[in-house]
Amino acid sequence: MRHFSRYIVLFLVFFAAFDMFAQNKDVQDMHKVKRSETIFGIARKYGITVSELIKANPEMNDPNYELKKGDYIIIPKSGKSLVSKSVNTSDKAIKTSSKSVKVGVLLPLHNVDGDGRRMLEYYRGLLMACDDLKKEGLSIEINACNLPIDGNVYQTLSTAGLNKADVIFGPLYTKQVKPIADFAKDNGAKLVIPFSINGNDVASNSNIFQVYQSPEYFYNEVIKHFVYRFSNYHVVVIDCNDRTSDKGVFTFGLRKELEARNISCNVTNLNSSDAMFAKSFSAVKPNMVILNTGRSPELNQVLERLDALTGEHPSLAVSLFGYTEWLMYVKYNQEKFFKYDTYIPTAAYYNSYSTKVKTLENRYMRWFKSSMMDYLPRFALTGYDHGMFFLRGIYNNGKKFNGSTADKNAVQTPLHFTKLGSGGYQNAGFMFVHYNRNNTISLINF
Repeated sequence: MRHFSRYIVLFLVFFAAFDMFAQNKDVQDMHKVKRSETIFGIARKYGITVSELIKANPEMNDPNYELKKGDYIIIPKSGKSLVSKSVNTSDKAIKTSSKSVKVGVLLPLHNVDGDGRRMLEYYRGLLMACDDLKKEGLSIEINACNLPIDGNVYQTLSTAGLNKADVIFGPLYTKQVKPIADFAKDNGAKLVIPFSINGNDVASNSNIFQVYQSPEYFYNEVIKHFVYRFSNYHVVVIDCNDRTSDKGVFTFGLRKELEARNISCNVTNLNSSDAMFAKSFSAVKPNMVILNTGRSPELNQVLERLDALTGEHPSLAVSLFGYTEWLMYVKYNQEKFFKYDTYIPTAAYYNSYSTKVKTLENRYMRWFKSSMMDYLPRFALTGYDHGMFFLRGIYNNGKKFNGSTADKNAVQTPLHFTKLGSGGYQNAGFMFVHYNRNNTISLINF
């Protein structure tokens, strides 16, 4: 009976829509949705705009609306388009010429909350890149739209010009990825997803360039380079008794790979006796110490134990291999990082000593009358790197651009992409930040 009632409801909905179709001269057709169809593809098929389609089907205004197989939607006759204006938040005008890269930005660009302020800073970094690229002879046209978390994606995408974009940067929120990715694919645009999201649309959409690396992907890459670079080390894993830690995905995978390659490894505990702790280290090989937590309190306790151990056994060679979070502790632990020849894997590194970084920070202050926010990494520098990498690459290579050539001039964010089967492209770029015993910092890019 429940299924029968459902069919009655569906029949009534279809009958009401068909009746509207029969009586309304502004309606040209009723369309039954097929698998994998998109709003943008349907609009293009019938020669209407997305705005016209949404106006005829008001339920599409719901931010959570999803087009589903079997749905019936009204196809209006083409009329005057209801084109919404984009929110132009640029602080510098980017001129265009006969050959230009057309850019769409779909991010929360507002001053309401932290998301908006961070994305506004990212966008400003993108504008700074456009300014530098213009000096190289590139012409760039930007169409930037404020797309907050509750924004209507379909209405925003109907903005004039976005369907002509060569590349779109965004979105910030996972629920907005699929409609924007569908739009990009339907219109032949590359979609750059700059920040962390859930889901794996990149595996099935060949137009996506996903900068963010999931922890699983990131640590698999780190393990691959760890076992190659440190194959002659003896590895010591210290259990720090942190039951909230998420680093097991790394330490478990690493220990499995070490075993497969016959690289020596011992496991000890932060609370072990001095004798048992010392027994885990090698007297003939250099030792690489790894914690199973990224937290600061446990790191400090390990550093104290290493100080005591190396004080009693000064001939021991001890290095540390850490986590990206440790970059936040540098101001407190830099001296110890140098002492223990520390390596920290990361997808981005803010180098406050870099002349280029200082130059960009000063220019940001002149342009926008404020300093970059104190985040690691700096969002403006991330936007700058993304702009330089993608816009120059697309200008030089057009549709053939695949991001496979690493940008050796990145200020903060190493980028180079690998293709995922028949899907899109995943950023594989990252680095080891090495705090050398001679009190210098070097970057090992991969």
